[in-house]
Amino acid sequence: MDPRFLPDGVDLERPNAARIYDWALGGTANWAVDREFGEQLVKAFPLIRSLARANRAFLGRAVRHCAEHGVNQFLDLGSGVPTVGNVHEIADDVDGDSRCVYVDNEPVAVAHARILLERNGDPARHAVLGGDLRDADDIWERAIDTGVLDPAKPVALLTVAVLHFVPGPGLADVIARYRRLLPAGSFYVLSHVTLSGVEGDELGQVQRVVKQYEQSSTPASFRDKEEIRGFFGDFDLVAPGLVPVGAWRLDDPHSPALNCAIGGVARKPGF
Repeated sequence: MDPRFLPDGVDLERPNAARIYDWALGGTANWAVDREFGEQLVKAFPLIRSLARANRAFLGRAVRHCAEHGVNQFLDLGSGVPTVGNVHEIADDVDGDSRCVYVDNEPVAVAHARILLERNGDPARHAVLGGDLRDADDIWERAIDTGVLDPAKPVALLTVAVLHFVPGPGLADVIARYRRLLPAGSFYVLSHVTLSGVEGDELGQVQRVVKQYEQSSTPASFRDKEEIRGFFGDFDLVAPGLVPVGAWRLDDPHSPALNCAIGGVARKPGF
């Protein structure tokens, strides 16, 4: 991998969720430790790469939905390593004036995103921040300070495949703070792993995957469906609600029938 993507202090002794996800999607912003970990994941859960692709495709459909319904500003928390189908690329297909701020706490993801945006982005419309999504006021203030987002207009907040790497019951208060900061008419897009409704072989496989993540720098944790639904607060869930990511607005019989990753999109009332 290009050494420019390796900032000082990056831990290459342990695999990292952002780089593992990049590997699962077929990207190149990962190291041997991440690839070795990924191969072990495949042994524990053979459909792990299919699930990663299904989640990425959900992100794309959700972003397109927001843009098609008049929201062209995006704040992507835990955005990970840029790969095929980035938020700003999808949004630009719908609205050439779309805007996006990416946020991640993984230095490689941030460095990679900055180089990508230097090559292919527009500094007036795209930015990347390093930071901890749990500090909602700091992230929001810095995102607005980039000049990319207009706080007077609706924003689509994205937490896709990231909250299961953020421990603690206090996360609900963090997400509630973001909901209060968002203008009326904003969207909230979420996906999260869960054991709710997961049975049989899939249950055992997912449990083994989470156990394996304990060896990484980003351990994963489960939340049940009702706790995940609570992250939407009083926002109005759009149809079909909180469902497996492969089933959200996708009529595809070949989509993996997996219940362990669920997602949804909701809109803030009052617009």
